[in-house]
Amino acid sequence: QEQLVESGGRTVQAGDSLTLSCVASHLYGRLITGWFRQAPGNDREFVGSISWNGEQTYVADSVKGRFTISKDNAKNTVFLELKKVSPAETDLYYCAATYRGGNPNTPVEYNLWGQGTQVTVSS
Repeated sequence: QEQLVESGGRTVQAGDSLTLSCVASHLYGRLITGWFRQAPGNDREFVGSISWNGEQTYVADSVKGRFTISKDNAKNTVFLELKKVSPAETDLYYCAATYRGGNPNTPVEYNLWGQGTQVTVSS
């Protein structure tokens, strides 16, 4: 069964760093993995994505320079490193997968989602 499972979300203080993980099961080939975040009542926001071989990464302008996406193919895991987080970034963080080419950066372009991991940033 194809599956994505996120982990690593926790409560941190403003300015802290943390790393989220997304483990993929039974997903093969030229997969693009994306990260999104969503607060209650808000739209799901694109954070970044990484290509199947890790050679291409994209991050949203709002997090550029602070968030980094990487992957370990041997462990079928994609990471999202968050630095200097702010309380406004308290969200449920999701990873998602697609075989669509290019730079998919909207939720509708992804067809498999994890359950999300909660990041809470206190001031």
